[in-house]
Amino acid sequence: MNGERGGGAGFNRRRFLQIAGGGVVVALIGLGARYALKREREFEYPEDLNAYLRIGRDGRVTVFSGKIEMGQGVMTSLAQMLAEELGVAVATVDMVMGDTQACPPDAGTFGSLTTRVFGPALREAGAKARSALFGLAARRLGVPRTALQVQDGVVSVIGAPSRHVTYADLAGGAKILRVVDRRVALRTPNEFTVIGDPVARLDGPAKVTGAAKYAGDLRLPGMLYARLLRPPMHGAILMRIDTSAAARVPGARIVQHQGMIAALHADPQAAEVAVQAIRADWSEPATTVDSENIFAHLVAVGGSPDEIAKHGDVDAARARAPHRIRSVFHKGYVAHAPMEPHAALAEVKDGRATVWASTQTPFPTRDHVAEMLGLGRDAVRVITPFVGGGFGGKIAGQQVLEAARLAQLTGQPVMVEWTREEEFFYDTFDPAAVVEVVSAADPSGRIALWDYAVFGAGPRGAAPIYASPNQRIVAAMSGPNIHPFAVGPWRAPGANMNVWARESQVDLMAAALGQDPLEFRLRNVVEPRLRRALEAVAAAFGWQSGPAPTRRGQGIACNIDAGTCVATAAAVRVDAATGRVIVDRIVCAQDMGVVVNPEGAKMQIEGGLTMGLGYTLAEELHFMGGNILDRNFGTYRIPRFSWVPRIETILLKNDALAPQGGGEPAITTTGAVVANAVFDATGVRFYRLPMTPVRVKDALATSART
Repeated sequence: MNGERGGGAGFNRRRFLQIAGGGVVVALIGLGARYALKREREFEYPEDLNAYLRIGRDGRVTVFSGKIEMGQGVMTSLAQMLAEELGVAVATVDMVMGDTQACPPDAGTFGSLTTRVFGPALREAGAKARSALFGLAARRLGVPRTALQVQDGVVSVIGAPSRHVTYADLAGGAKILRVVDRRVALRTPNEFTVIGDPVARLDGPAKVTGAAKYAGDLRLPGMLYARLLRPPMHGAILMRIDTSAAARVPGARIVQHQGMIAALHADPQAAEVAVQAIRADWSEPATTVDSENIFAHLVAVGGSPDEIAKHGDVDAARARAPHRIRSVFHKGYVAHAPMEPHAALAEVKDGRATVWASTQTPFPTRDHVAEMLGLGRDAVRVITPFVGGGFGGKIAGQQVLEAARLAQLTGQPVMVEWTREEEFFYDTFDPAAVVEVVSAADPSGRIALWDYAVFGAGPRGAAPIYASPNQRIVAAMSGPNIHPFAVGPWRAPGANMNVWARESQVDLMAAALGQDPLEFRLRNVVEPRLRRALEAVAAAFGWQSGPAPTRRGQGIACNIDAGTCVATAAAVRVDAATGRVIVDRIVCAQDMGVVVNPEGAKMQIEGGLTMGLGYTLAEELHFMGGNILDRNFGTYRIPRFSWVPRIETILLKNDALAPQGGGEPAITTTGAVVANAVFDATGVRFYRLPMTPVRVKDALATSART
């Protein structure tokens, strides 16, 4: 590197050393291009400064990562990956995450990308750091580096363990920057001593004791709480306003700036009293769509579809297929409903801004704040404390911009913490969607036709995983005003809809042919890893072969997501009197390559399956135009603990494949496997999610009459 600046935007070497303090600092160059996923996400890691770590005087290792911890466990798995290559104990690793002043730039934490994309870069960082430290140790001990070994941060001479030096000794309190630009070999799976071991979460003690700090827990001297005037519905226009009564609340400050109207106070309850005292008249737009007619709207205005995949002559296959099955599937909008609402604390002084934010994207958020405030990126620092759930909903950072602007206008630190009502109103919802699919199979059980179109949700999860000589997959979601309010990523965006529709259709074909749904899948599946997952889950579940509906209430579904092959089986009961679906058991098998932390991987599977019960059985946003009718958990139902079935997880060993995504695959099959099990139990196929008790009861009654 030349001069004081590295290649990362706004990165200053001298400033980094000031932050890092004493010790050996290892900067790695040339990692970015090897770990870019241009086709999946439009970003690359920096070319020269991609991963940093510090060896402290006390031997502790600090890792600086632009990723954030929001409950998914990457704080622990990343520490394991670094510890493996560096040769230290996980307990000696401290993680600094999501601090734009201390960490290398990163596009954000989403898409199950952290372990499979940043992880390899971090492993190489550890290996190169070990190489640099071995060079120092070789000179200290007077032996060639090939004569050295390391364990728990102690470098010793092979065969002479008394001749040793610790990483702490090598650090010696000096500020040393060593640029390591030669490639080093990463440890192979048969050499692993840390990767692959179940490790308790590093953030666990702080979270279970209440010591963990979230953005809303922070306080600064002179801090004001802000409550903003919100419109009654999306698209409403403010016509008249009277803030005189609000201004009379003792200690309240009223701010009006470029359409933003806020009441601020040192007491959050007083700020709420003041904002409620504001009198506002709004012009509300006419309601054109609602929770029921949204599906016709999506198809009508979805725009020209993009072709995702095509093979063979689909139109000819449709014309000659004697027994086509046509289905139309619908799913409504779903909220993220995180435990922690959006929150941000901002301070602007002396030409600099510091923001503590509940965000999945600290660096893009920094850039947005800098642009809004008219500051350089180097003058804005975003610090991400623990995030209490994101699921894609904390990629957007409206609350950060609100806090930063108000802090600049008032000259005091400002906290903006959304209420639950604001959280539901301003959430970027998982989009409502429609899937139309026409398919056919030949008498032997081979899929001969697959013509698939998705409207509103995007193509993730729609790509073919079954062989067919005639396939066409299109997605339409770019038409004007396709959604009445903001939508955005929601844990495996689009895949929950597409996998439910695809796997339901596959079950329909198997039933029409009088074939077992598992055997039908195995006959048509393409990927050997997915076949292995299906076989493993069927064996563990105790699958009983037979064409559905068997009335046993068993279902199966599979998918490939984030590089992971997942297969899920479920057992359900349906109470015909109430319409309630009871999920008794779920077995989920995943081939996710090398498993960094088996305990963490199981937690992610269990969490994904449990969260998936929400969009499957209960979660659906009710609205009329821009008016969000569900604004709290009194009407918007998320999974209860009483719903959670017995969950069994299977992590298929595959050390030949690098670690793949683990946070999202299991949720993609949940809707499909439960719907297929309900069909097996009742003989009724559901074409709309969620399968609420009312819908189930009505469908069963209709089926009984016919």
